[in-house]
Amino acid sequence: MDTKELASAAEGILFAAGEPVHIDRICMALETGREETEEALHSLGDYYAFERRGIRLLHIEDSWQLCSAPDYAIAIRRAFEIRRPAKLSQPALEVLAAIAYYQPTTRAYVDQIRGVDSAYTVGLLLERKLIEECGRLQVPGRPRLYRTTQTFLRTFHLQSLEELPPLPGLEMEGPQVVGGEEPSTPPEGGQI
Repeated sequence: MDTKELASAAEGILFAAGEPVHIDRICMALETGREETEEALHSLGDYYAFERRGIRLLHIEDSWQLCSAPDYAIAIRRAFEIRRPAKLSQPALEVLAAIAYYQPTTRAYVDQIRGVDSAYTVGLLLERKLIEECGRLQVPGRPRLYRTTQTFLRTFHLQSLEELPPLPGLEMEGPQVVGGEEPSTPPEGGQI
């Protein structure tokens, strides 16, 4: 297959899926190598962007997904009578940021960072599928561990967590001394 035909076949796969599809699955379906497939997908994404089409091709970590273009969100909402999703509150953004930067982490660690109980907010973020449970910490009580999801990446227009902006005050490695007290260090090599 030439690049154009490969891009068209990949487009059909992504359209039919309606969700992110891992590059390996696309390669397997098209019986092509990763480099050739990614070249075709980048070409398709460039076409959508250059032609100002109503859809966009998102690259999220090692997955690809077709979605509607943000430029036409208002018209799309009107067409389907979709209400604008509720914005995240300041506490929800704080909890989400703590989980994004310190993942996988426990709710207790998020509570420690914020200084208040975050149980309700963690539940809200779980409902919105911005975070997910990803196991349990191997300590007494076995608290749940949380991490961000691909929905989080899509919502904040990130391809991977490496694109998160640097967190102010974390330029130095190791524990920081705040207010003359050494903070408790998280278990398992610096991450909770």
